[in-house]
Amino acid sequence: MLEIRDLHVSYGKVDAVRGVSASAAPGRITLVLGANGAGKTTTLRAAMGLLPVRSGQVLLDGKPITGRPTHRIVRDGLVLVPEGRQVFAPLTVEENLVLGGYTTSRDKAAETMERVYEMFPILKERRNGPAGLLSGGEQQMLAFGRALMSSPRAMMLDEPSMGLAPTMVESVLGTVRTIADSGIALLMVEQNADMGLEIADDVVVVARGEVVFSGPAEQARRNTSVVRAFLGEAALGA
Repeated sequence: MLEIRDLHVSYGKVDAVRGVSASAAPGRITLVLGANGAGKTTTLRAAMGLLPVRSGQVLLDGKPITGRPTHRIVRDGLVLVPEGRQVFAPLTVEENLVLGGYTTSRDKAAETMERVYEMFPILKERRNGPAGLLSGGEQQMLAFGRALMSSPRAMMLDEPSMGLAPTMVESVLGTVRTIADSGIALLMVEQNADMGLEIADDVVVVARGEVVFSGPAEQARRNTSVVRAFLGEAALGA
């Protein structure tokens, strides 16, 4: 269980996140929606120890991890798949995966890599080629696989469909659902609200650094006016 409680994050004198709370349970996807600049990415980066937290708590299975170094948070069982995928382009696909498993034993990493290859056969097929030659969708799969190499209990995903061809978006978000169904708790920021709502279990809407809606995804799907009120008409399909 990943819990973010009353999180406050500032850039100098600017309050970027003001009391955001969100949670994700094992096997469930919590979708975080909000316009650009709402504080979504800042929330994820702060939870991951990449930004200082002014106040509030982040807990993993009830254990406070707020303010811990990022590598220790990974060891605790929380990983972040960043916006833009950020694979190591000159390295091979397999070398990228090996780096993702640096917190685990060699035997455990080898076992996990086989599971990653089963989930993403294209990565096994191209394991000896440079990651930079993969398509955008394939790189996103590699980013997922690299995160899974640490055997996390919870994952945070920042805009997994960003920059992908429309034909790949459904496939990538379908993979997100598969990862959650394996028992991992997922907290996902996604601009494609329409597609995100199709796979999410719970929804949190953030505006100007504050939570303005929180509830089951089914409620948001039934009452899309709530989402449109804070994201605009363009956030959802017709």
